[in-house]
Amino acid sequence: FHLAGIRLAPKEKLEIPVLFMPAEMKIYKAVVVIHVMRENGENWPYVVTAKSNTGLNRNVTVAENGKTQGILWIYPINGTSEAPQQKSVVIRCQARQRVEQRVELLLIGVLPDATAVPGATAVPGATASSNTPEVTDGSPATLEFLYELQYQSDEIRSQLESLVGMQLVEKEWDTESRIVTLIFNVVFAPSKPMRNEATVTIQCTAGGLWKFPLVFIATEPEVDDVINIEAVGLNKESIVGFKLTSQTR
Repeated sequence: FHLAGIRLAPKEKLEIPVLFMPAEMKIYKAVVVIHVMRENGENWPYVVTAKSNTGLNRNVTVAENGKTQGILWIYPINGTSEAPQQKSVVIRCQARQRVEQRVELLLIGVLPDATAVPGATAVPGATASSNTPEVTDGSPATLEFLYELQYQSDEIRSQLESLVGMQLVEKEWDTESRIVTLIFNVVFAPSKPMRNEATVTIQCTAGGLWKFPLVFIATEPEVDDVINIEAVGLNKESIVGFKLTSQTR
C-alpha cells in the first residue's frame, strides 16, 4: 500500500498498519519504506558526495543540486506462516516408572523448497542426527525441520526438563496432500505425581510454523510397602521402625 501527504509535527509519532494474511506455509518478506520531505519543499543542507558515508547515502534521496531532498527509513518485515493450534497429545505414566511413546505430528501444507538445506534436525541440548540423502533438487527429501520443546514458564521447565526426552525418528511425505508426518519417540520418567504442559514447536526451512501441545500426566506411584503393627495390649503403644531414603539432597 502507499500512504502520501501525511503531515508530522516535531516529536509526533506515526503508526503504520501492517496486515499479514498468508495463503501458504512459506516465508513472506516485505519492506516498509518511509520517505520524509520538508513541508516547505526545501532541501536539507547535507550534500551527498563520493566520500560520504555509504550507509547514509542509501537512506537519502538527492535533488539535482546534490543536496538532500528526502530521508528514507527502511523497515524489513519477515512474515511467518503459522498453522492453527492442534489438539493436545497426552503422555501418561505412573510416577517412578518410565514410558516411551511414539508420537506422530502432521504438518499440513508443507511446500518443497529448492534452496532448503538437506539433513539435520535440531533440538536444543541434544545431539542432532539425520539419515536424509544428500540431494538438492528441491524434492521433499531436502526439507529440513527444526523442532524444540517449549515450556509455559521457568517453573514448569524446572519440573519437566530432566524428566522428558524427545527425538525425531522418522519423516514421511505425502506428495498429493502435501502433508509431512514427523514421528517422534517421547520418553517420560516422572519422579512424582504431576500434570504439566509443554509445546512442540516445529519450523520448516522452506517456511511454516506448527505448534503441538503436549500434556504430561504422572499418576500416583505403586505402594512401597505395607507396614504391619501388632498390638501388645489394650491402651498400650506399639512401635515399628522403617527407613526412608531421599532421592535428592
